[in-house]
Amino acid sequence: MVSLRATSAICSAFMFLVTLSLAGDIVHPDSVAPKRPGCDNNFVLVKVPTWIDGVENCEYVGVGARFGPTLESKEKHANHTRVAIADPPDCCSKPKNKLTGEVILVHRGQCSFTTKANIAEEAGASAILIINYRTELFKMVCEENETDIDIGIPAVMLPQDAGENIENHIRNNSAVSIQLYSPRRPMVDVAEVFLWLMAVGTILCASYWSAWTAREAVIEREKLLKDVSDEYLNTENVGSGAYVEISTAAAISFVVIASCFLVMLYKLMASWFIEVLVVLFCIGGVEGLQTCLVALLSCFRWFQHAGQTFVKIPFFGAVSYLTMAVTPFCIVFAVVWGVYRHVSFAWIGQDILGIALIITVLQIVHIPNLKVGTVLLSCAFLYDIFWVFVSKWWFHESVMIVVARGDRSGEDGIPMLLKIPRLFDPWGGYSVIGFGDIILPGLIVTFSLRYDWLAKKNLRAGYFLWAMSAYGLGLLITYVALNLMDGHGQPALLYIVPFTLGTFLSLGKKRGELKILWSRGVPKMPCPHIQEDHQSTDQ
Repeated sequence: MVSLRATSAICSAFMFLVTLSLAGDIVHPDSVAPKRPGCDNNFVLVKVPTWIDGVENCEYVGVGARFGPTLESKEKHANHTRVAIADPPDCCSKPKNKLTGEVILVHRGQCSFTTKANIAEEAGASAILIINYRTELFKMVCEENETDIDIGIPAVMLPQDAGENIENHIRNNSAVSIQLYSPRRPMVDVAEVFLWLMAVGTILCASYWSAWTAREAVIEREKLLKDVSDEYLNTENVGSGAYVEISTAAAISFVVIASCFLVMLYKLMASWFIEVLVVLFCIGGVEGLQTCLVALLSCFRWFQHAGQTFVKIPFFGAVSYLTMAVTPFCIVFAVVWGVYRHVSFAWIGQDILGIALIITVLQIVHIPNLKVGTVLLSCAFLYDIFWVFVSKWWFHESVMIVVARGDRSGEDGIPMLLKIPRLFDPWGGYSVIGFGDIILPGLIVTFSLRYDWLAKKNLRAGYFLWAMSAYGLGLLITYVALNLMDGHGQPALLYIVPFTLGTFLSLGKKRGELKILWSRGVPKMPCPHIQEDHQSTDQ
């Protein structure tokens, strides 16, 4: 059963490839689109709620132009303004219809965006809505040779389907009015606070479980060593059958394989492929939830007998009665989440399955020493930076961000993320964190607590408190950077790895224990029967 769990954990490890924090882009910095005086606005998303004959209808999202005045940020201050269709539709010449402060609806093409805006302003329009000829948004800029860019009305681009819906209502003799405003995100995102607590709490639980298991294995081994010669037992491989150790070669290979898998996700990003990932996530989630529930229930006296009584099952080997009782619930839970994952509260089930999977992986997968941990985190650090930032030069977009969002898949993103809805954000959406931002640094943090307990160090004299605090601080800096970058996805390991790894290495060097941490990874533990012999001789 141990080998099956270990195999499942290794397979699940390839599911946390996304190491990214996202909050959603409201401001869109663009170093390519030209800026100059009078044409230097940020590209901001714009809310466009509509009313048909006085009845509230759909709300669309557009994007503001480089030119023109900035839009109102509060809904209560935005005016309800009637919409009129331009005649001619492209608004490249003076409209035939008279305007008295309406918002003019025009089609893209035939002339520049600034030309349309100038003509609309001269005709008496209060704003201009430009319908794109595609079902996506386009950033409107000023042409290089244009001089008349002192435009006094806001310009907003709408996707084709939204613009055509408004146009059809007007042509059907309905009175259409709209608001134009671009609300700002709150300074502090409550969802990010809870994500931080979830990430830190998950590593905390996994660390204590891993350390407790390692200590129990040492105690059990010491009992055996009192009666059995060390010719048959090796104290340096305590409990080796209960977990999987990562080697240096495996750490390097993992990042290479992860990169290949990420590119495959990017190239095959479609609804059917997301379905495959959902199935894989459910399988890993069932294993994780079952492992965590069995361990938790076994702590209670009423379930101890069921947890210690086993029955042989083909292929699975020896399985406890408690595991058999818990597994059906875990399967049903995962299946229900998979079927109803699009409902508004499905994020709760996703987070439960995800946290259980992360804790199980951190319990089963270990780094043997600080050298392997340094290699793994250093490779992951470069991996994160490359696929978030550098990949734009080859793929013309950030591969990691596209995969995390599930762009082009018709879905809300891949399931290998913890996410919480932004309840107090006018733009809604979710704040998310990738599994890799928790598991990869979590391997170092859990290693630190195992070392502390085996070395019998208290919390203050050990490494765990410092490693855990460094991780929490690194993740906090990630969210600060995320807000400073107006919601643009950030490679969290860019901030977490230097804090976590740097703190551990510096502290080990200062205490003179870096050599043991780097190579052995466990403190020297003399055999109990040798200790007893010494005590007998002394007496």
